[in-house]
Amino acid sequence: MNRARSFFWFILSAVIIAANSPIVSACTACFGKSDSNMAKGMNMGIAALLLIITSVLCGVAGFFVFLAKRNAQLNDGEFTHNLSQNRTNA
Repeated sequence: MNRARSFFWFILSAVIIAANSPIVSACTACFGKSDSNMAKGMNMGIAALLLIITSVLCGVAGFFVFLAKRNAQLNDGEFTHNLSQNRTNA
């Protein structure tokens, strides 16, 4: 029990020391230089990803709307065919 507790405190102190290291500092967009080229590139990347994800989600939602409308039309009888009229002598 005592060994596990000392290991926990060791790991916690290592994480705190590592988090305060200048190597682990935030990128330029988060660190305060929001007008740098890296920040502009990151913002454009975020916008591109949002555009792609939004278009894919809209496509999936549109497909389900299409399926719901098609199901409603089938239930209303617009596409029903009387199979007795389409008989063949085969």
